[in-house]
Amino acid sequence: MPHGDDLDQRFNELVGQIDDDERRRMRAEATRAAKEARSRRPPRQERGRRTRLSGSRGYDDFGGSGDCGPAARPRRWLRALTVVSAVVAAAGLVVAFRPGLLTPSGALLEEAVAPVVDAVSADPYAGSPAAGYADGIAGFVLPEARAMGGLSRKDVAKGLERVRELLAAAYLDRRTLEGGAPDAFVAALDRDQRETFSLAPGRDAIGRESINTFAPGTAVLATDVVKVKGEITLRAFDDGDLRGVEVKLNHLVVYAVHRPGLPRTVIRVVTHPTGRVQLYRDGGRLVAWVTGWSASATPASCDFDDGYIHPVYDDFPAGTVAPTGAPSDPYVLDEEPGEGGCGSSKAT
Repeated sequence: MPHGDDLDQRFNELVGQIDDDERRRMRAEATRAAKEARSRRPPRQERGRRTRLSGSRGYDDFGGSGDCGPAARPRRWLRALTVVSAVVAAAGLVVAFRPGLLTPSGALLEEAVAPVVDAVSADPYAGSPAAGYADGIAGFVLPEARAMGGLSRKDVAKGLERVRELLAAAYLDRRTLEGGAPDAFVAALDRDQRETFSLAPGRDAIGRESINTFAPGTAVLATDVVKVKGEITLRAFDDGDLRGVEVKLNHLVVYAVHRPGLPRTVIRVVTHPTGRVQLYRDGGRLVAWVTGWSASATPASCDFDDGYIHPVYDDFPAGTVAPTGAPSDPYVLDEEPGEGGCGSSKAT
């Protein structure tokens, strides 16, 4: 009986016999099967949370809106598995001796079917409004700087750059997103505002609600690409004792995430951050002071109020807190987030 290394070599040789034309045919078949599966599923609205944690179940393994739950998953994969069977058949001898290759931990089989899986899941934003959004920091488009509010054009331009640094740190820093300490955001704050930042729940200060952080152990970014759309507007302000420029922020930031260790559980999470930053001079120093900064997230569990995003996957069990109100569209940018509670949302 062949042993480990011999079997690995034989398996790779068998898979290597599949020529490029056949691989392309397999990819096309998998993609077509996925589209057919999506077209057969009726639309469904799911539960959500609108303020800070809002939610609706959304993206399934092939990029469609999830609505059938775990029981429907075999139908989704049926056509794609038909294509994959060609690879398995070619390596039948190896699989017979090493059934572990059929498990998620079987690296060799994963490599063999990767071209098929990648053909339908390489772009987790496909089929959603986020597909047309800018990538990452390019979506935080700065308005043209001009002298206003007693500040020079140069001051306003410098202040806007600092605002964009805050946005990138709050919503694009991978370490922060995946549960790490928000060091990048704290560092981007004005030096006098850093000491007011606190991760302690319930404190009346800038804290966890000012950044996007998935609860530890709940999500891994499926791609380095984060989709961003929105606007930044300026207005002069004069409070008597203080004069300067107020920067208003309104964006949609969309992530593709999956359960740790389970890359086929990819969903899209749409967040709607809003905020305000005041630019002014304090003596000879330009200050960028955050006066309001928070975000909603969809889909996320209604059961938590700890400032983290707890994403809801297709197989996520029903929580104890039900959403309320008519389902909202998470991709509507001009819709103002609610002031509290947990509201329902349409699919992402």
